[in-house]
Amino acid sequence: MCGGRGTRLESPYEKPLHPIAGTPMVDRVLAGLEVSRIETAFAVVSPNAPETADYLERTDAVRTIETEGEGYVTDLLSALEDPAVEPPVLSVAADLPLLEDAVVDRVLAIHGECEASRTVCVPAALKRRLGVGVDTRLEDAPHLAPTGVNVVGTAEESMTQVSYDPRLAVNVNRLEDARIAEDRCE
Repeated sequence: MCGGRGTRLESPYEKPLHPIAGTPMVDRVLAGLEVSRIETAFAVVSPNAPETADYLERTDAVRTIETEGEGYVTDLLSALEDPAVEPPVLSVAADLPLLEDAVVDRVLAIHGECEASRTVCVPAALKRRLGVGVDTRLEDAPHLAPTGVNVVGTAEESMTQVSYDPRLAVNVNRLEDARIAEDRCE
């Protein structure tokens, strides 16, 4: 998912292209997915990030799906309408520069053959301890913050998975978050 505006980041780059330790965040996420159990990757882009769409269309690593750019959930639902996309689907936000294959594979292993959808969250306290912003919390569990990693299943049922992995807790929404991500890359 890489079609957001990224206005809070205040970067001269579009959010997915903002470099962390010299590498665009979207490339870091794609690198983690490439060596994971994921078989096919799609980049969900929008008019909000045209340079990101152009950048990704020039690579063979991923096929792009254009959406309206109306937000994570709306764009994800739009991407799911593409005939090439069949649940279960792992969705990952492009602002998770610390994402690695082991993290992805752990989410998939826990999900297993479950038909429900899954939202992966971290404790808001973990995000605060790491010094990154807590921008969103679950309505029914305000002590949990969504990570931007989800599994869209085939059933209407949904589940929450809690992770204590700092690599899932560092979403880059502000320049301070980017500095923290860079420090953790070293």
